[in-house]
Amino acid sequence: MEHPDPAARILASVRAIPRGEVAGYGEVARRAGLPGRARWVAKLLAGSDDPSLPWHRVLRSDGRIAFPPGSAAWTEQVRRLRAEGVAVAAGRACASARKATSLDAEVWGPG
Repeated sequence: MEHPDPAARILASVRAIPRGEVAGYGEVARRAGLPGRARWVAKLLAGSDDPSLPWHRVLRSDGRIAFPPGSAAWTEQVRRLRAEGVAVAAGRACASARKATSLDAEVWGPG
């Protein structure tokens, strides 16, 4: 069933990211039918207290973690991504974490 609420569509899009894969904030917004709303995705995730939400699978469009390097949130996101088998180097997920057909993989290029 399609969610009429835009926030619910965003959260459903985040939940739909498979384990071991990542998506950019803009890609999540596009999948939710809200192109151009990447900042809204970021704001919604920042305000969520749902421990089951896989927020760690959402990154900047270039594959970088949005938190300040070395911060507790940055460290936690790296830990969670690596636990799912996502290679992270210098705060950036390798492009192999994305399916080759995705726009994000095209933008990021080879990891």
